[in-house]
Amino acid sequence: MTPSGSVNAPDVDAVVVGAGFGGLYALHALTGQGFTVRGFEAAPGVGGVWFHNRYPGARVDIECYDYCYYFDPDLYAEWRWTERYPSQPEILAYLNHVADRFDLRRLITFETWATGAVWDPALHQYTVTTSAGESVTCRYLVMATGQLSSSRTPDIPGLGDFRGRWYETSHWPREEVDFRGRRVGVIGTGSSGTQAITEIAKTCEHLYVFQRTPNYAIPARNGPVDEERYRRIAEDVPAAWRALQRTAAGAVMPTFHGPSTDFPPEEQRRLISERWRWGGQSINAIFSDQGTSEAANELVAGFVRERVREIVRDPAVAEALAPDAYPIGTRRLAITTEYYETFNRPNVTLADIKADPIERVTESGIKTGAAEYDIDILVLALGFEAFTGSLDKAGIRNEKGHSPTSGWDKGPRTYLGLMTRGFPNLFIVTGPGSPSVLANMVAANVQHLDFVAGLLRHMAENGHTRVEPSAAAQREWSEHVQEVARPLLRYRHDNYMVHVHPETGERNFIPYVGGFDRYVRACQEIAERGYDGFEFAS
Repeated sequence: MTPSGSVNAPDVDAVVVGAGFGGLYALHALTGQGFTVRGFEAAPGVGGVWFHNRYPGARVDIECYDYCYYFDPDLYAEWRWTERYPSQPEILAYLNHVADRFDLRRLITFETWATGAVWDPALHQYTVTTSAGESVTCRYLVMATGQLSSSRTPDIPGLGDFRGRWYETSHWPREEVDFRGRRVGVIGTGSSGTQAITEIAKTCEHLYVFQRTPNYAIPARNGPVDEERYRRIAEDVPAAWRALQRTAAGAVMPTFHGPSTDFPPEEQRRLISERWRWGGQSINAIFSDQGTSEAANELVAGFVRERVREIVRDPAVAEALAPDAYPIGTRRLAITTEYYETFNRPNVTLADIKADPIERVTESGIKTGAAEYDIDILVLALGFEAFTGSLDKAGIRNEKGHSPTSGWDKGPRTYLGLMTRGFPNLFIVTGPGSPSVLANMVAANVQHLDFVAGLLRHMAENGHTRVEPSAAAQREWSEHVQEVARPLLRYRHDNYMVHVHPETGERNFIPYVGGFDRYVRACQEIAERGYDGFEFAS
């Protein structure tokens, strides 16, 4: 919607980087408002993390009813999920269906990534350079690259000496990896690692699981789709979307019963048992004080440890797997199927690398201080450079030559997790300071991008070509993000959501923990006030 015929008109109104759930919806939402758009995606197809994270056992930990688009009632009604928690192939098929149904591929240049994006303060536009050597000018730059998409670089000594094959869960090959008759090692027992372990153990000759810190692995209770629930949502998708935006996590699930102190011990245990049987993320929301009270949290954490000791037959292995290094819910839960049962298999060995650390990778496997493990295939489930990894790799620079994260030494500073001052017209979808990884990412992406589309429409209608948050609005929002986080156990325990200053030890909680519902209301109120907190120029 740049004025046609303008000498300084950019090539397109917006460049969208990424073609996952956020990127596809950005293309659809912005073109629907009449903006011209180019999309760039490093992979050869759509899907984002669901294109790359195709490791064995990969599946989502949000129920299918909510982990999908609500913007088109016909789309919701016509797509049929087969499982409560869909697997990677099914999610990727869904995203391909969406791309084809709304003719979005024509807007995307695949196997191409942004290598730089420089802001021109005179023309109010970015020049985006790509790995293909192309330069594209745009008024707006939309980073839909996700917050958990840039994998950590493996820094294990000797990895280059390994004569076997090694893979990262975050960038799994498209061809099938055959584990039959192979000795396999998995390093990492986070969300991806626990899923991969349960599947690989079924076919390999022997599996060695290298665990540093035991994780809370909660049963998913996966199964067929509840057709009645799906039908009720499909009957009135707009109403269901409004209801979804009134939930704390952008997903419909059982929620808090009240503070733990309101219930006698036998009732506390009954409620925890009930939620264990329901499965999934809802175990984080049994008692309203389990996120702030060590005693309340221990009721739930202790219950999980009891189940581990019940399930795992070898007492020593059970004790090593029982999570006790941090309160439950202060790090990401692993939602799995028969994870603990896997350690009852005769072909699975747990190696405690906190007690006996890995020294190096050798030509034939893994060497710890006390043992050597012969391995044919090594699987690295090491997590991501959360929040800033993909943003840094895009090479974004303002007129001062600064990157968006260069001023974040004390933690990210944003307005709504959407923009950061000093970088006009740059939108960071589901960024730091938004509910981000604490919410259903599909709902969060759509809500964010609807807000962006409305903001850009407001600018077009008023002749504005430049927008950034005011210093006061960014400061107040950043302070609010910390204010709602400080009472939480999450804030006090190290995890990827907490930025700790290396010199001062100052803690800064990265996502917004006030709730998806509260965040949505804040955005709606800001939009109704004419996008209060944003500064515009022409």
